[in-house]
Amino acid sequence: MKFTKMHGLGNDYIYVNCVDKKMENASEVAVLVSDRHLGIGSDGLILINSSDAADFEMEMYNADGSRSEMCGNGIRCVGKYVYDYGLTDKTQISIETLAGIKYLDLMVENGKVHKVRVNMGSPILKPEGIPIALEGDSVIDVPIMAGEAEYRMTGVGMGNPHTVVFMEDLDGLDIEKTGPLFENHIYFPNRVNTEFVKVLDRKHVQMRVWERGSGETRACGTGACAVVVACILNGLTEDEVTVTLPGGDLQIQWDRKEDIVYMTGPAEVVFEGEWKR
Repeated sequence: MKFTKMHGLGNDYIYVNCVDKKMENASEVAVLVSDRHLGIGSDGLILINSSDAADFEMEMYNADGSRSEMCGNGIRCVGKYVYDYGLTDKTQISIETLAGIKYLDLMVENGKVHKVRVNMGSPILKPEGIPIALEGDSVIDVPIMAGEAEYRMTGVGMGNPHTVVFMEDLDGLDIEKTGPLFENHIYFPNRVNTEFVKVLDRKHVQMRVWERGSGETRACGTGACAVVVACILNGLTEDEVTVTLPGGDLQIQWDRKEDIVYMTGPAEVVFEGEWKR
């Protein structure tokens, strides 16, 4: 199996060109290749397939083999892959995901994609759509017990489920302990990605993320989008925000007139290889 390892702000996946033939045992392969000691090492596996509904399909798996609907960092890398490896010559493309069709603008320098702007669609705020097992029209600044501590959360769906928690001390957060308490909480029937956020000013926030099925990652694109939506809903920031993650910065805009979230960020190739196991 020929592969390319790529990352968006350190959120790394193994990418495989399956345009001509789909992979049958993808969940099993995802677990094997993601292992950072016995495999290639990644946050998961992303397959690039042909699509009848869009230019390409992104089929994504977490490191534990579970299927995921969408990944903002991953889809930027898909855009870079299909352009840089000659699968398309278009700089505006569409990608089919389990979260719907996403539209990408590819920013090219010297024949290679260096940044990608993604139309991430409209945020989902109704709890049943995220999903969160609470009643009401939205989940904004709602208390939640995680272990013995009470937090305040805001729920946002970006094609996958997110809950956003604001705090002052990100460095002191024991995310290995707290993250799983949110991920597996009874409120989240499909588990959840949790963003822990410190607001620096009205145009700049910092975040750490615990992703379901993968643990803490260096970046999460859909998570950064959910964070900005949550910030705006709580009156904490403007509509365009720089989100600083452990892996770097993303530019996020929620156009509330269109009700569309836009994400702009880099995509990089790490190396290519062949998996023979």
